[in-house]
Amino acid sequence: MRLLLAYQPPYDWPALLGFLSARAIVGLETVVEGVYSRSIDLHGVHGTFSIQPATSDALELTLDFPDPGAVPEIVARLRRMFDLDADLCTIHRHLAVDPLMARLIAERPGLRVPGAWDGLELAIRAVLGQQITVVAAIRLAGKLLAQYGVPLSSPQPGLSHVFPTAGVLAGADLATLGMPKSRGRTLSGVAQALLDDPRLFESGREGGVARLLALHGIGDWTAQYIALRQLRELDGFPNGDVGLINALAALEGGPVTAKQLLLRAEGWRPYRGYAAQVLWTSLSRAD
Repeated sequence: MRLLLAYQPPYDWPALLGFLSARAIVGLETVVEGVYSRSIDLHGVHGTFSIQPATSDALELTLDFPDPGAVPEIVARLRRMFDLDADLCTIHRHLAVDPLMARLIAERPGLRVPGAWDGLELAIRAVLGQQITVVAAIRLAGKLLAQYGVPLSSPQPGLSHVFPTAGVLAGADLATLGMPKSRGRTLSGVAQALLDDPRLFESGREGGVARLLALHGIGDWTAQYIALRQLRELDGFPNGDVGLINALAALEGGPVTAKQLLLRAEGWRPYRGYAAQVLWTSLSRAD
């Protein structure tokens, strides 16, 4: 099945694809010649999709899924994942009051905040990434997928498994994958929390960050990161993030502390999440 997912331009597909490519888990996702593909699990049914630019105002979705009745939910998830409904005009008008933001937005006017297919998967990724590099975290995620993921019945090139379920991860000793035992317990605890509250990662629900902070091993950075990319809270802001601090320091030409970043970000409310994406992208461009 092929569908067009419309959006209001501009849309910076290369930036979003670069973000996903740097975090692609072997066996779960591929990025080949500008096309992002991955396996999906929806209510226990497995399939795959590929997505790429189609026109100046739409992405083309190629979906291979055995249940046609699930298409509306899949499309809704993908619109959130690829941030297709963002009101960039309103967001940019507010952020551009800050001259630094105005300049960065003018350079890359179509930046979106990458979302996630699944809340548990994103939370696992976020916890795995605590205090280690992106490359190291993705390597661990690949080991987790290979050991606990479910093989696809009809594998496609580069797509062999779907992400493990909460039930499997809640009962697993994940520290055996090569991480501190405390982090393994946090991962299993997050999975158990989802079993206890199936709406844990539901967007639009009140008190999302507070619920996340109540979980063992989930600090403010992790909670804010999940809030931004999964709960789609536009003001989610992972304060203390080294990338954000380094980006602002490079742009300002001098040292910046976490406290100074947080104070500066007050002027970006209620769209601090988009300001964060602008800063992260400026840093990758500088590299």
